[in-house]
Order: sequence, then structure tokens, then C-alpha cells
Amino acid sequence: MSKFSNTYTFTLTKRKEFLFHCLLGLLFIYFELIQFDLRNPYFFTISDPEVFALSGGLVIIATFYFNYILVIPKVFEHLNWIRVLIGIATVLGFFISFRYLIEEILIAGFIGNGNYFEGTSWLYYIYDNLYYGSFPLIISSIFWIIVFNIRLLEHNKNIEEEKKATEIKFLKAQLNPHFMFNTLNNIYSLVYFKSEKALPAIEKLGELMRYTTYETIKEKIALEEEVNYIKSYIELDQLRQEDENTVNFKIAIENPAAHIPPFLLSPLVENALKHGKNDPDNPILISLKQSDNTLSFKISNKIDTKKKDKLGGIGLDNLKKNLEIHYPNTHSLTFNQKEQTFNAQLKIKLNGKPH
Repeated sequence: MSKFSNTYTFTLTKRKEFLFHCLLGLLFIYFELIQFDLRNPYFFTISDPEVFALSGGLVIIATFYFNYILVIPKVFEHLNWIRVLIGIATVLGFFISFRYLIEEILIAGFIGNGNYFEGTSWLYYIYDNLYYGSFPLIISSIFWIIVFNIRLLEHNKNIEEEKKATEIKFLKAQLNPHFMFNTLNNIYSLVYFKSEKALPAIEKLGELMRYTTYETIKEKIALEEEVNYIKSYIELDQLRQEDENTVNFKIAIENPAAHIPPFLLSPLVENALKHGKNDPDNPILISLKQSDNTLSFKISNKIDTKKKDKLGGIGLDNLKKNLEIHYPNTHSLTFNQKEQTFNAQLKIKLNGKPH
């Protein structure tokens, strides 16, 4: 258990574990000292503990923590049947030896007699104490396994969360270079042809880079921030077109502050602009709707056969991974192609149950 607690903070803290031990001790005292008695006005009596009852309790407690602290953690380091059998034998051997030391040597030296009759054979003594020694052995083992598994579950959960966080950071690290590659290609063509749109394009790129620098470090952002990013991206793309009316973006959002991961919607837009035909008579259709906990994002574009890059790429691959991390079983992403029209549709239950 210590190998977990040094790295992670657990719900079951050492303090709570100590309190559980105290509760277990009180239950032990209760069953040892309290006896039900219907003749008593309070229906119970408190036993007057004898010396061997106290010594027996001391041996049980010592055996409990001998197993809990020293033996069973070692057994579980490399769990196998041999280590289990050695562990059981060690704990029972400790119980028998410690009880004999306390009762048959120390106490017998003070009061003149031990707990067992004089002449009791070693074989009988060992056989009889296998039964009594099994009580602290079983209870301490069960208690340790429960605590260990609670912390193990939390440990695995922490690892899974760290893994997701690392994967998200990796996806973002891939998205930024992908975005830069597409955008710089656009600006390169404007500068090459000495277009007056080159400077506005560079300025627009600066705005987008502020978004990719400051907003994407957050786990979630407001939906309107992603929408503004998409609008700026479309404007930047349109600067290099002869006709700037090749995209029709319709927005119907009830809650602009609804939170989504950054770069959740933009890969679909990038894909449409990259592979779609720049035709004002057949514009790229983008529709974003959000109501209650449902978000619907649709894109339809005519495929430009002159653009030979295959559909997909880093952006869409990362989108799929991002959806699996943030919205497992609460999203649907579909693609279909009818003749020369490519359609993409994304639906998400933002805070809903899996459907």
C-alpha cells in the first residue's frame, strides 16, 4: 500500500485507515466484554476480564498487526501459492510462540500456573492453537485486502486519468503543426502571387495562433470560442479564394457558454476546406445546432477531384480519439459520400447518459 500513497492522494487516507482500525478494535472489545443477559435491566452485562482473557486479546492484536504490517504485504509482492502457505505458517507460528511466551512462561512465572494444564503435550498445544490463531489471521488478511483493493482501484483510476491527459496533450501537439501546415500553405500562395490579401491573412493567422496558444491549454472551453476560431479559420481560407462566398455557416446555439474540448469541431471544417470545391453555386454547407445537452454539427461539400489528397488525415484521426476520450458512448460521427458530395455529421450528448 505504501507504494501507492507516496505518489497519489487517496480517498482512503492513513487517518481514515487508522479510524477503521479503531472501529475494528471497539468491535473486538464489544464481543469480548459485552454479553446479552435478559435478566439484567439493561439486557447486557459487562464481563470481568480474567488475566488469560487479557493475554489472549494481547496475542490476537499482536498477531493481527504482525500479519497486517509485515507478512501479508510481502506475500502480495509476488503472489503465489508457496508464498501464501509460507505466510500462513509464519503467522500461525507467531501466534503459537507468542501465546506460549506470554501465558505459559511469563504469566505462569508470576501466578504459578499457565492457561493450559501442566503436562499438555506440544502436539496438542499446537493443534489447539491453530484454531485460535486462524481468527486474527483471517480478519487481518480480509481487512488488508479490502484496503489494498480500494487503493488499487483509485491507483488505476489515477493512472487512467493521467493516460487520458497525456493523450490529449499529444493530440493537441499534433493539431497545432497540422493547422500551421495548412495555413502557411495558404499564405505562401498569397505572398507568391503578391496578393494584397497577404497582410490581412498574416494578421488573421496571428489571431488564430493566440487561440491555439492560450485556449487549447485548457481542458474545456466555451462553445462560442470554438465557433469564433472556426469563423476566423474560414475567413483566412476565403482570403485566398477568387470568390469569398464559398462557405455557408449557419449557427443556432442556445448556450454559447456550453463547454467542449478545444479543436473538437474545427477538424471537420479543415477537412471540408481542404478537400471541398470552391464554388459559390455549390458552397460548403456548415450547420451547428446546440440545444439542451445535445450538439449537432453537419458539413456537406462538393468534392474537388483536382485535390488528390485522400479524405481524413491527422485532424480527423485526432478528432475520433478526442471524442472517445471525452464522450465515450455519448457521440456519433458518421461520414458518407453520394456521387461527388461528401457529408459529415457529428452528434454529442454534452452532459447526457450514453445512448
